[in-house]
Amino acid sequence: MARMSKAFTVEDLYLHQKATELSSAPAGDAVACTVRSVDREKDGYVSCIWLLPLEGEPRQLTRGPGKDNTPRWSADGSQLAFISDRGGSPRVHVLQLQGGEAAPCGELPGAVSDLRWMPDGKSVVVTASVTVDPDWRGERPARREPRQRKVQPEVAWKLPYKSDGMGYMLAREIHLFRLDLAGGEHRQLTDGPFDVLAFDVSPDGRHLAYGRTREGRFAHRTDLWISDADGRHARQLTHDFATVMSPVWSPDGRWIAFSATGAEGDAQTNLHVLELATGKTRRLGDADLQVADPLSVHWSADSSRLLLVRQHRGRHQVVRIAVADGKLEELVSGNRQLGAFAPAGETLCFVVDHPSLPSDVYACPPDGSGERALSDFNPWWKERTPILAETWEFQVPDGKGGTEAIEGWLLRAEGASGPLPLLNDVHGGPAAYALLDFDTNVFWQVLCAQGWAVLALNAVGSASYGREFCERLAGHWGEYDLPQHLAAIRQLQEEGVCDERVAISGKSYGGYLSGWAIGHCSLFRAAVVMAPVGNIETHYGTSDGGYYADPYYMGTEDQFDRKLAKSLSPMAHVEKATTPTLFMQGANDERCPKCQSEELFVSLMRAGTTPTEMVLYPGEDHHFLGEGTPSVREDAARRIIEWVSRHVQHAPAPHPEETARSHG
Repeated sequence: MARMSKAFTVEDLYLHQKATELSSAPAGDAVACTVRSVDREKDGYVSCIWLLPLEGEPRQLTRGPGKDNTPRWSADGSQLAFISDRGGSPRVHVLQLQGGEAAPCGELPGAVSDLRWMPDGKSVVVTASVTVDPDWRGERPARREPRQRKVQPEVAWKLPYKSDGMGYMLAREIHLFRLDLAGGEHRQLTDGPFDVLAFDVSPDGRHLAYGRTREGRFAHRTDLWISDADGRHARQLTHDFATVMSPVWSPDGRWIAFSATGAEGDAQTNLHVLELATGKTRRLGDADLQVADPLSVHWSADSSRLLLVRQHRGRHQVVRIAVADGKLEELVSGNRQLGAFAPAGETLCFVVDHPSLPSDVYACPPDGSGERALSDFNPWWKERTPILAETWEFQVPDGKGGTEAIEGWLLRAEGASGPLPLLNDVHGGPAAYALLDFDTNVFWQVLCAQGWAVLALNAVGSASYGREFCERLAGHWGEYDLPQHLAAIRQLQEEGVCDERVAISGKSYGGYLSGWAIGHCSLFRAAVVMAPVGNIETHYGTSDGGYYADPYYMGTEDQFDRKLAKSLSPMAHVEKATTPTLFMQGANDERCPKCQSEELFVSLMRAGTTPTEMVLYPGEDHHFLGEGTPSVREDAARRIIEWVSRHVQHAPAPHPEETARSHG
């Protein structure tokens, strides 16, 4: 008898448990895994740490309350340190693997954000926040206590002065501390008007490598630094990168591997190694070898090779690359993405992100064979409508007078036959690719279960398809990629997959292209524009990173071309739109601030009678759709589904430009 399945619903987001981090035991026989779940009663999240043996049953090590994360094993494997906010501010806790409760260790000035063990197992190095007075403007006065005032002005004296998810940031710094586990005493290791964003401890415990922001007027660049273990004799090792991320020391102490981008605003990350003896840095692999996650980079035991997750054609692969000659080997591949990765001895462990599968941890030997699940965090998924996620190829204009083949993900319920209504969901970036995680895209599965198809296209400008493909879009936002989306949709219509019931949605750059599309055609019967870049000129000065990212994406790195920015903005065309449009926005978004949606909404509302609404979520930032408060995520997903389902049934009024062309 055939198994009866239930349709996906928006409320499934409350059931989904997401594996977010992996840390392998020194013996190579297990991984520690952070698992995030929803606390529906408190409308928030909890995260706990699980032990997943390569042979044996999973075991939950911590149970909160609150968020437990960042598991780190001691060198002998007897202890697991992690960060927990169960006592209020995030602080270090240590769990004895033989048994017992996790114990908090010491008090630091502010929240702890990362940790590494010292080799002797007696102390850890952490990053923690420190309160400073913005009126110091980076100086260090004799009295180091910030003044207590009735009003706390947010003084901006350098860029960036704010960050999405954090807000104003010049009243705090992030520094390195050494924390003694037995007595709880701590010592600050770095000091100055900068933030330490990532670090590692040398194998012999004598040195620290860390990435830190620059001092002075512009502090968005990060460089690689090294110091003694006590913080003295700090010196800068790199000078020519825009961003240096996640240094990782080789087991023999000879190399530091790190991920980095070359140009300000560039989101394409390459892998580099620095040789300590010579101070020379070189890239491993060619310019198209893109690191999917800097935290996925791990050394082989003999320090001869690096393992990492690379992004490749919208997918993720575990690869191994030799330090000596850059020889690259693909170890694990497939039509999917990986949410986390860690080698456990010779075994490769990873979290799979795929629309047909819930979040779980898998393991396989280095040749990629015999893949098996180590966890079953979401058994409820087996009861839902099976979703078919296929990669499709489309012939589209290349923007230079020719054509090219591009790829996209097409989602449908298994057994569904067309023509179906279609949601064209546009990814952010633009130098990114369609992401497949369930938490952000719960509306995909729900719509498919309701008889829709979903297209997630990797059009020109997408990362992971080579630098030329990605960088070609610079200065041509909307002009090169919208025609590719339209061509892909026409192909699906011609092949009987979908009909005229087509909607568009997208967040961030996806919101940009959705807003651009409604101002240029009436193909789409409904649109959901989320956290967009609506006016590039105002985005430049109001976004936390617009002042350096926007010139890069306009193809004018050395200046900001306001004329070009205006002409490529949806604001310049939105008043011609006839597509019913819903704008959605986190009210505290600093990446694409709410003014971007407000300008578009007000302009479209005043332009005529096109149905339009705007929804602002107080307290939410740029990531409200996948990382926001659970009730906000539920509300947003419901509104997306309701809006496109209601309006896709009726064709909008003809677009003015299309009418003019037909009469011409």
